[in-house]
Amino acid sequence: MKAFIINRYSKSGGLELVDMPVPEIKDEDVLVEVHASGLNLLDSKIKTGEFKLILPYRFPLILGHDVAGIITRVGKNVKKFKVGDEVYARAADHRIGTFAEFIAINEKDVAFKPGNLSMEEAASVPLVALTAWQALVERARVVNGQKVFIQAGSGGVGTIAIQLAKYLGASVATTASAKSFNLLEGLGADVIVDYKNEDFEERLSNYDVVLNSQDRKTLEKSLNILRSGGKLISISGPPTPEFANEMGVSWFVKLILSFVSARVRRLARKRNVDYSFLFMQAQGEQLSKITKLIEERTIRPVVDKVFPFEKTNDALSYLESGHAKGKVVIKIK
Repeated sequence: MKAFIINRYSKSGGLELVDMPVPEIKDEDVLVEVHASGLNLLDSKIKTGEFKLILPYRFPLILGHDVAGIITRVGKNVKKFKVGDEVYARAADHRIGTFAEFIAINEKDVAFKPGNLSMEEAASVPLVALTAWQALVERARVVNGQKVFIQAGSGGVGTIAIQLAKYLGASVATTASAKSFNLLEGLGADVIVDYKNEDFEERLSNYDVVLNSQDRKTLEKSLNILRSGGKLISISGPPTPEFANEMGVSWFVKLILSFVSARVRRLARKRNVDYSFLFMQAQGEQLSKITKLIEERTIRPVVDKVFPFEKTNDALSYLESGHAKGKVVIKIK
């Protein structure tokens, strides 16, 4: 099969298109013929080695976390799916590889594709929707009447998180440039801060939840808009010792993460705010709940551009440029 790989971590090198063996499936796996794959900044960060202490990979490594496609083989213990089913998934860590013609995935990480979405639209959903779900539903436990601040509303996570927070009954604020205001109003945002000309600290106060996806400066400023007892959930770092325990990393890595997150944890305690780092996990059951919301048209994906498979490097460069509104997808089949 054709696949885009890296042979080493690199900040400047591109992906290489090569021939690779079709993956072998385990007893609990399904083999998916990949029709489309969504791109995420996580793909770029793994390529550069940013997560190598937490997620060490062997080379050659096929990148890609999001997939939509059709099942072509099933393991002997698979119960839920059959050959021919249209599915989508976020491949689990250490089993990534959706920038390829086939991928083997454990059935527990897979869900049936929403019937009202194309393959390209479906491929844009899993990682960002699961991130929003695990942040807002599982961790923040957002309820009706709360105030939620979602940074970078026009990004992949932001476009889904705004819709999910509104479904949960929250009032939602976000940041964006003026050219994205119409899009975000259509998704349900109540307050939009023009980050080029305004400071969100001056407009927002007494919020219950912040979903941080930006840099350290923005993270620390977000503490100032939260009420006492509020929750600051970051998907861009810094990771915490609690996260290190969840990942089962070495004591040395845990020590490093404790050091890099010490300042924000100290500031959070001072303001009586709960700070946590979220690194989303593959979860087919949660994705099935998201499927229902998509089919009910409560949530809709936002796809910026679809690139052909052979232009995967161009697609990744476009994503890294920061200009995308919503998701970038590659069409493989």
